Amino acid sequence: MRPLLALDFELGPELEAAIRERVLLDEAFCVLDRRLSARRQDETLSLLGATAVLDSNGRHIHKAGRSVDDDVGLVMLTSGSVAEPKAVQLTWRALKASADMTEKALRTNGGPVWFPCLPASHIGGLAVLLRTVLSDAELLWDDMDRIESAPAKGATHVAVVRTQLARHDLSAFEKVLLGGARPPSHLGENVVTTWGMTETGSGIVYDGYALAGVDVAEVDGELVVRSPTLFSSYRDSARPHTTGPDGLDNWFPTGDAGSIEDGRVSVRGRLGFVINTGGEKLWPEDLEAVVSTLTGVRDVAVTSVDDPEWGQRVVALVVGDGSSLDEAISALADERIGPWARPKEIRYVTAIPRTANGKIKRDQLTHLF
Repeated sequence: MRPLLALDFELGPELEAAIRERVLLDEAFCVLDRRLSARRQDETLSLLGATAVLDSNGRHIHKAGRSVDDDVGLVMLTSGSVAEPKAVQLTWRALKASADMTEKALRTNGGPVWFPCLPASHIGGLAVLLRTVLSDAELLWDDMDRIESAPAKGATHVAVVRTQLARHDLSAFEKVLLGGARPPSHLGENVVTTWGMTETGSGIVYDGYALAGVDVAEVDGELVVRSPTLFSSYRDSARPHTTGPDGLDNWFPTGDAGSIEDGRVSVRGRLGFVINTGGEKLWPEDLEAVVSTLTGVRDVAVTSVDDPEWGQRVVALVVGDGSSLDEAISALADERIGPWARPKEIRYVTAIPRTANGKIKRDQLTHLF
């Protein structure tokens, strides 16, 4: 057993240096989200179980922390998009496998130069740094809001979420890794969509196909995976496992619904959020993708409430431009999915609660009405 050090630095060269030092000293670490309030920061430290904090003023003991197993390299919280975040433990071996697999899949004319612009307290952002620390990539540091100017300075690769993709022209990058929320329907040729989670050590499926060394299967409608990048356990519980199509009980149940056809992975959404309305199943992500194509819709989230007639009533929460979109939303839902997808209620809101990597905080949607 050994201590767990929390790194409290802004995204930048200081954080990179601190991570490199952890590798050299073979120390387990976690990364704090500096945007959080002091109260939430304390709660995060407790969830992570950090035994000390390192910042620009040195190392400070955190008495409420707990040791980790000797092979653990990283402890990171899940995104918290569906429930209270869980603390995930990843070994150095898993982190190295993730970095190497990604570099091999994305390599173009030479070693990639990444432009970091995602929070390192989430796996998508930290993975960019680890590809340099644990593999042969390089980093180009600059103001993270200056994404568009990074290629002119030498950056070839960038990892972003959907909001950044919508706000910036990223066509000059060789590769744009897109994670987090469901991707838009129209993407540039250089955009690579990803699927993965904290438990898988970052993305393991690129543009619908599993990376080399990763197995993805469907069991009773749920996607299950087997990968050298998988986490070893949660901080407070063992890693769940299930029986895969090969009869072996060593697959990780992701909680995501999906299917596989001719090797291509299709992800429907979280199993716990499928809506059963009038005997028909509706995936919120499917309706959100349809509604988001309408002119005037700036953001949308789909949820449900209990209904004595329908079982669950479909509710669409829309950030609009001030015009009434009710008829257009209902008509498009009917045309693109079916009559059961027509929202029984459409509410206009000022913002959709999302995580830092763009995922909808579905457990908070009912607080909006």
